[in-house]
Amino acid sequence: MKNYPTKTLLALSLLALTACTTTQKADINQSSLNCAFLANDCSKLTAGGKDQAGLRYINPAAQWTQYNKVLIAPVSFWGDDSTKVPAADQKALVDYFTEQLNTQLGQKFEVVTQAGAGVMKIEVAMVDASAATPVLRSVSMIVPQAHMLANLKYLATGTFPFVGAAQAETKVTDATTGQVLALAADKRIGGGSMAAGFQWKWGDAENAITHWAEMATTRLSAWTSGTPAQ
Repeated sequence: MKNYPTKTLLALSLLALTACTTTQKADINQSSLNCAFLANDCSKLTAGGKDQAGLRYINPAAQWTQYNKVLIAPVSFWGDDSTKVPAADQKALVDYFTEQLNTQLGQKFEVVTQAGAGVMKIEVAMVDASAATPVLRSVSMIVPQAHMLANLKYLATGTFPFVGAAQAETKVTDATTGQVLALAADKRIGGGSMAAGFQWKWGDAENAITHWAEMATTRLSAWTSGTPAQ
């Protein structure tokens, strides 16, 4: 071990950490965005940090502490004509997304159905998703030789083989005035967790959705409690 190059040790350490996760952040940039959902607001996005959305915008004038309620619009699917997600699966994913937002945000905020004082409106669109390959995904996690090849692919490309992915865009506004408070666009792919190898084909997309709902709740709860938005 003492003779391993430093870069190799760092790569192996990163792999060990990533292999424990069910979902991981993927690269996203302005050129890969659909932008039909965010429309003109898309130009406001800038690159986010390690534990933030891939692209994001926080309105510096937003008065976050005045908000204690959320109005959650049903999540919609905004994939273009090239999407490979069947209509039935699109509905299943956006329904799951809407349920997760209501569940997670409902733990920190009062969920309402009408605009009013102190109400933030949360709008989310799934831009696209790709399915994992269930059997091959399981083989790559379980069979030692295949798992070794999967690890090598991760070290070379930053992604494991046969994983699924999901991409979404979010807009948070003042429910009464329509003032944009925050925007985000993010993409996530399947991680290296052994448990992820036994999911159904949209399991990686669902893990991404759960992560996004939790992250939105954490961020908005902190900001409305007085933590500086960043």
